[in-house]
Amino acid sequence: MSAVLRVGNASGFYGDRFDAMREMLTGGDLDVLTGDYLAELTMLILGRDRLKDPAAGYARTFLRQLEECLGLALERGVRLVANAGGLNPAGLADAVRELAGRLGVPVRVAHVEGDDRTAHHPGSLAAHAYLGGHGIAACLRAGADVVVTGRVTDAALVTGPAAAHFGWGTQEYDRLAGAVVAGHVLECGAQATGGNYAFFRDGGRAVGRPGFPLAEIHADGSSVITKHPGTGGFVDVGTVTAQLLYETAGARYAGPDVTARLDTVRLSQDGPDRVRIEGVRGEAPPPTLKVGVNRLGGFRNEVVFVLTGLDIEAKAALVREQLSEALAKSPPAEVRWELVRTDRADADTEETASALLRLVVRDPDQRVVGRALSGAAVELALASYPGFHVLAPPGKGSPYGVFEAAYVPQDAVEQVAVLEDGRRLPVPVPGETAALKPVPEPDLPDPLAPGPVRRAPLGLVAGARSGDKGGDANVGVWARSEEAWRWLAHELTADRFRQLIPESRDLPVTRHVLPNLRALNFVVEGLLGAGVASQHRFDPQAKALGEWLRSRHLDIPEVLL
Repeated sequence: MSAVLRVGNASGFYGDRFDAMREMLTGGDLDVLTGDYLAELTMLILGRDRLKDPAAGYARTFLRQLEECLGLALERGVRLVANAGGLNPAGLADAVRELAGRLGVPVRVAHVEGDDRTAHHPGSLAAHAYLGGHGIAACLRAGADVVVTGRVTDAALVTGPAAAHFGWGTQEYDRLAGAVVAGHVLECGAQATGGNYAFFRDGGRAVGRPGFPLAEIHADGSSVITKHPGTGGFVDVGTVTAQLLYETAGARYAGPDVTARLDTVRLSQDGPDRVRIEGVRGEAPPPTLKVGVNRLGGFRNEVVFVLTGLDIEAKAALVREQLSEALAKSPPAEVRWELVRTDRADADTEETASALLRLVVRDPDQRVVGRALSGAAVELALASYPGFHVLAPPGKGSPYGVFEAAYVPQDAVEQVAVLEDGRRLPVPVPGETAALKPVPEPDLPDPLAPGPVRRAPLGLVAGARSGDKGGDANVGVWARSEEAWRWLAHELTADRFRQLIPESRDLPVTRHVLPNLRALNFVVEGLLGAGVASQHRFDPQAKALGEWLRSRHLDIPEVLL
C-alpha cells in the first residue's frame, strides 16, 4: 500500500469536457480516476431516455470516452470509478465489458446497485437513494479495474477508493470525513481549479482552459488538492473554499457513511497550485438515506417578446392586456410575466435598444399551455406594439420535471457490489447512526473598529458561490482576509441578505457561520420552486445568485477597500 492515494476527476457533470479523461490519464501520476455524471436534472433526463428504451438510462458519454481511454487506463494502472450508470448501472457494466472485449482490453468490471427506489414511489419517473462509498470499496477490494454505480453521493466516488486503499473501517469517521471533503472539492471538476471563480481576474492568472483537479489523500484522511503540471487554471485556498461552500449548508455535512464537520476543516497553501486540507472531524451518519424523487410536473410554454426603443413599459402593458383574453379562456395553473430591461437610451445597436418581455405558463394539461396560447401570441404579429417580434416562435408546450427529497431508514436499502464473476456482495448498513442536530452558533470575531465607509459592491471584499439543492438555493460567501471577516460576520446577517436579494424576503433564510473558512453559508428555502427541472426562475439552478449578491452595494469600511 502506497502512503498516498492520488485520485483525479475527469467529469463534473453529464456533458463536461470530453477530452478530460485522456488529459488526466496522460498528464501525470494517478491511482484512481473518477467521473461524476449525475445531477438532479440528469436523473430526470435519463428517466425519460429509459421510457423510450428500457436498455438505456446511463451516461453514454462515459462509454465513448472509454473507446479511446480504457486501454490507456489499464496500461497506466489507473482504476476508473464513475457514477455514469445512472438508472441502469448493470446495463452500463455489460456495455463496458462488451467494449473491452471488442478492444481486446482485459479489464474486470464491477458495479454497485440497490439505489433504485422507483417502485416505492408510484407515479415517479425515477426515485433513487443516495448510496455511500462502501459498495465501491468492496468492488475495488475484489480487484475491479472499472467500477460503475448508479446514484451515489458525489463524494462517495472518492471515499470508496480511499477506504479500499487504506483499509479504513466503517467507523473510522475522521478519516472518512476527510475523504468526503476531498471528494466534495473534486466532484465539480474545474470549479476547484479556477472555473466559475469569483476572483478569476486576480494576479493576472488566466483561467482559460482550466485543468481538472486531483487529491493526494493520506492514510489519516488529510489531503492536498492540486492539478497536473502544465494544465490551465489555478488551485489556491480561495478556489477550494468556494467549492467547499458549493451546495452545502451548515457545519454538519451528512452522508450515508459519515457526517463530516465542515466547521473543523483547515485549509492552507502548500505551494503553487497545492492546498492542504486537514483537521476534518467526522461523526456517525444519520439513520436515514436521502432519496431523490423525480416526477413529471406538467407542461410549460414560453414566449419572449422583444420591445425596442421608446415606450417600453407601455408596450409591455399592451401585450399583457392583449393576451389576457386568451389566458382567461382556459387559465393555466401558473402565469409569470417578467420585463427584463436590457435596453439603453440612444443605443447605437438595435439589440442594445431592446428589452425582453418574458411570458412563462405552466399547467398539467399540455393543451392549456400549447397551441391555444401560441396561436394567440402569433396572432398579435400585425396587431400589437410597433416593432413587434419574438425571440423564437412559441411551441406546443414541453414537459417539465419536479424534484423532491424523501428519506428512508438506512436498512431499507440493500446495497450490493456485483463483481466481474457475477458474485453479489451485500454491503452492510452502518453499525451506528446519529440523528442530525444543529451545531451551537460559534463565537463571532471582534468587529472592526468604527471608521469611514464607502458605498461599494460587496464583491470587492468577499467571494461567493451559489447552487441548488432541490427547491432550495445556497449561497456561500467568504472573506479573504481576517479584517474583512471581522466586518462580514457582523454585517451580512440573514436580514441583510433578504434586503440585498429581494426574491428571498418572504422566504426562510438560514445563515450558517464557518469561522475556519471565514465564511457564511446561506440557505434560501423554496427559491427554486420544485427544483431545476421545473425552471421556476430565470436562473433555475441559482448558479449566478452569488454573483448578484456580490454586485449589491453596501457601506464598506474604507480600510478594506
